[in-house]
Amino acid sequence: MKKVSLFLLLVLGTYTFQACNSSSNKDSAEQAEEANDEKDMPEDDSEFAIKAASGGMMEVELGKLAEQKALNPKVKEFGAMMASDHAKANDELKTLTTSKNITIPATLSEDHQKHVDDLSKLSGAEFDKEYVKLMVDDHKEDIDLFKDASFNAKDPDVKAFAGKTLPTLQKHYDTIKAIQDAM
Repeated sequence: MKKVSLFLLLVLGTYTFQACNSSSNKDSAEQAEEANDEKDMPEDDSEFAIKAASGGMMEVELGKLAEQKALNPKVKEFGAMMASDHAKANDELKTLTTSKNITIPATLSEDHQKHVDDLSKLSGAEFDKEYVKLMVDDHKEDIDLFKDASFNAKDPDVKAFAGKTLPTLQKHYDTIKAIQDAM
């Protein structure tokens, strides 16, 4: 009887673990995509919102990290600007997506979290070099993403948000590119 009870307990525990684990295997961005797929909305707009939200959260996290770990005062200053500007944009995006019933990730995507994890292991000049390189590359991608949404988003409010945010991203890119060129 003990063996049967133990076996049933083991089977039940395994089933419970797999059920809990199956949803946690997906990152927050994938979960948001699935939630939006079930709604009747333009897919491009929801994909833009998901990428913008996760990217914005990464910018805030990395900006705070730069304020703490950077050696170069200009990199520290840039980090502070990232944390502030992207927190503001994230709040605006959150308000917009809530009003449009678009689900956005609550946490960083796996890719964005990996960038945070990798950079958090660095410090000083090594941190500065890698952070600046990532910010240059990331802002190039962000500008393309927001430019596309500002022209092609189906929802006029999503389109307006992208267009309104684009000059700030361009300013960030110009600033970080000048820092990189001076290093």
